[in-house]
Amino acid sequence: MAQSEPNEEQDLAKKIEETKQRFKNELLQESTEKYDQRDVERLLNEDALVEGYLQWRLHVVDDALKMIDESLQWRKEFGVNDLSESTIPRWMFETGAVYLHGYDKEGNKLFWFKVKLHVKDAKTALDKKKYVAFWLERYAKREPGMPLTVVFDMAESGISNIDMDFVKYVVNCFKVYYPKFLSKMVIVDMPWIMNAAWKIVKSWLGPEAISKLKFASKAEVQTFIDPEYLPPHMGGTDPFKYSYPPLPDDDFQTPINDNGPAITEDETESKEAEQESKDTLESSFNSDVVPKSKKVNFQEEPSRAEDKDRGESNVRANGARKPLTTFKGPLMDVSPAEELSFGCGETERKCLIILTNVTKNLVAFKVRTTAPEKYRVKPSSSSCEPGASVDIVVSLHGGSQTSLQDRFLVMAAEMDGAGSQELAQFWKEVPKSKIMEHRLRCHALSSSKPPSNPLKESAVETQSSRPDELSSMLMRVTACNHRLEQKLDSCLWVQKVLIGLVLVLVVLNLQCLYLLGTAQRPS
Repeated sequence: MAQSEPNEEQDLAKKIEETKQRFKNELLQESTEKYDQRDVERLLNEDALVEGYLQWRLHVVDDALKMIDESLQWRKEFGVNDLSESTIPRWMFETGAVYLHGYDKEGNKLFWFKVKLHVKDAKTALDKKKYVAFWLERYAKREPGMPLTVVFDMAESGISNIDMDFVKYVVNCFKVYYPKFLSKMVIVDMPWIMNAAWKIVKSWLGPEAISKLKFASKAEVQTFIDPEYLPPHMGGTDPFKYSYPPLPDDDFQTPINDNGPAITEDETESKEAEQESKDTLESSFNSDVVPKSKKVNFQEEPSRAEDKDRGESNVRANGARKPLTTFKGPLMDVSPAEELSFGCGETERKCLIILTNVTKNLVAFKVRTTAPEKYRVKPSSSSCEPGASVDIVVSLHGGSQTSLQDRFLVMAAEMDGAGSQELAQFWKEVPKSKIMEHRLRCHALSSSKPPSNPLKESAVETQSSRPDELSSMLMRVTACNHRLEQKLDSCLWVQKVLIGLVLVLVVLNLQCLYLLGTAQRPS
């Protein structure tokens, strides 16, 4: 098994390279105007994108190339790279027929289709298709690699709301244009009169995606989505009501500071004294945290400020879960690469985010979260010198519990000699195109029952506070298990050989008895 995994990775790397070469040699040579050049550059530079097409087409290069060709032509035809709120008719946003909001039980974003609000109209068909593409592309950029759960809310809908051409387009979006993007498609409260129509839809999905289609009643939908993200007419408790503007999927609107939700930048000066008093109170809540002023002036006593920040960082990082993976970013490396893991134990309620400046300039950073009432982030906003690293401690507040739906957003931007600026002013003026964004999801560790033996309990606590040792121990156990499997296989092989020999001897004995009986029989 240990040898098969590297071989699989090598085979995948070869197929990715083969797909890229054949794309350049076969498809690009047909016409340089066939695709958007931005899509071509992404495909040739991002192995993960090519891998998605290959996996969706069962690693058959010919099939993947057909899919890439169709997908890239669609992207240019619809101008997907240039879609924005200004290019979509405003009334489409105002209807609320399509939008992103909430998460399913697996932490996948929900993509809602309110079927009763859709009316078939040939004049607006193209705009509606672009509207769906706008949402998918927006999400693909904000949450790369994270699948979506599509929810068709069929409540109060009828035959007049069914547009088979539009439904086929939505299916193709997940089948061709955005490979491996679909977690599942949940059809809720479908009228019986539409059964025939959805049988046709199932045929469009094909065998690779048919298992993702889920039909559910109001009572059954809670097997996929918790009540907190279901509307009342589905038996849920979500008070969300769609309105525009702003866009409802903008989860990262509220930044957090050292002590919960941040006050707005315009209110900073008027509430400075109040914030300082809150910092003092919070220091009594967690004695190993040293309160830090929200405002930072990078010219005022830089050497003393650096020493202070380093000392505070070392104190805060004590007891926090160390990251084991790293995302390599253009401005900063972010550890961990994908998720923060939280548990119920005291040593499991803190995680560490390590940011490393990989540029030659000063880099400003800040951290936002979708659940500012749950988490403390220290520091939530500061800067990092070239080549230096910053430890950010994320801790669960009070009795809060982490959720799969919680997300963190790390933002970074080069300051380019603007060190005299305050951070608040800098973030107001920096262009969005120059901001690096990286998202982290949250993972809830499974809680284990406390052992009755206090010695075992202390041993478990020690192991949980040292993930490196635990990881190496698991590797040793895995290796030992592999050796035992090999020995067991060899024993089984010897056993099979011995059984075979016994059977041969039995047959020979039977033949001998038969011959003796024949010889003794009177002629």
